[in-house]
Amino acid sequence: MREATTRHGVILMLAAVMPTMAIIALVPVLPLLLREFADVPGAAVLVPMALTVPALCVALFSPLAGWLSDRLGRKRLLIGALLGYAGFGLLPLLLDSLYAIFAVRVALGLAEAVIMTVATAMVGDYFEGERRERWVSIQIATASVSAIALIAMGGALGELFGSRGPFWMYLLALPVAAAAAIILFEPHQVAKARSGLPDPSVLRSIGGLVAITFGIGLLFYTIIVQLGPVIEATGVTSPALIGVAGAAANVGVMLGSLLFGRVKARPAPHLLAWGLPLVALGYVGVALSTDFALTVASAVVICIGNGLMLPTMLAWVLRRLPPATRGRGTGVWTGAFFLAQFIAPIVATALSSLLGGMAGTFLFFSAAAAIGAGIALLRYGQAQPNLQGVTS
Repeated sequence: MREATTRHGVILMLAAVMPTMAIIALVPVLPLLLREFADVPGAAVLVPMALTVPALCVALFSPLAGWLSDRLGRKRLLIGALLGYAGFGLLPLLLDSLYAIFAVRVALGLAEAVIMTVATAMVGDYFEGERRERWVSIQIATASVSAIALIAMGGALGELFGSRGPFWMYLLALPVAAAAAIILFEPHQVAKARSGLPDPSVLRSIGGLVAITFGIGLLFYTIIVQLGPVIEATGVTSPALIGVAGAAANVGVMLGSLLFGRVKARPAPHLLAWGLPLVALGYVGVALSTDFALTVASAVVICIGNGLMLPTMLAWVLRRLPPATRGRGTGVWTGAFFLAQFIAPIVATALSSLLGGMAGTFLFFSAAAAIGAGIALLRYGQAQPNLQGVTS
């Protein structure tokens, strides 16, 4: 049986970056697209939705993508999705209709659902124990660091080529697809598992973990989405400084994921009991601060806590899933996380109207994180460290 090495992990990391690029790369040209399609009815809603609709597609179709990967195998599906991602990503270069661009972005989201789900499942297929935990932490860190680079690239291409410039970035999927075709291999366990009947109870066993992931996703994306308005509320309106704050938040996620890499042997409830208080403390700081530096520092604390918890949850789910159901289980986890990304702004807006503003919303999330920390602490004494990475 072939054993995966660093080069296999690197290719999976590069593939997992693609869904991050779908939204981040276009953020710098959002004002240009709004001006370009200003005369189109509903453009004020459709243009921002064209950026975010791939995330909704990932949320809705990741379970299906996981089921397909369990039935058809991983490698061919991943390569096909990367090629489709490149094709659909580049098509807006040739389109002048906002509605056509929107439709293409939906198709792009379907490809993203496959890429994200299958790449993550293959991390679980290729690696075990401590090696798997390490690659999970690298995956979260890579997504955060790449966001900083991708938004800069999108801005540079928008400056050079206008509103369509960032779409050229989708060409990056082609060399990743070529590398996947040459280097990746179909996991042996998956090839065997396709002939058997999966145990449906396994998927039921991760339901609680998926629910926790959804909650953590809301805690994570709320501060990411609201960071710009929060910074402006301190009196700072410079796009450059707001960009610095966003970069700092992504560095916080990276630091949290690297921290997970150092303490991954601890049981998952322990790590949640560490990460949730950081999130609670950070949200209190964001809610009460009127100072730019303190607000940014509080946002970074939130992101460190989330950066610790996200790989914790993913590793926890992967440990519970046998090869026969790893694809669909990973798809359900991915869907929950991206659903949180899509609805976080909606939830924040609704809470803001009920609680008298965003400060009330942030305090609500702080209280929710504190309650979650208390529940995790109740399990803290029940869980014992396991150096093989198996937690309760």
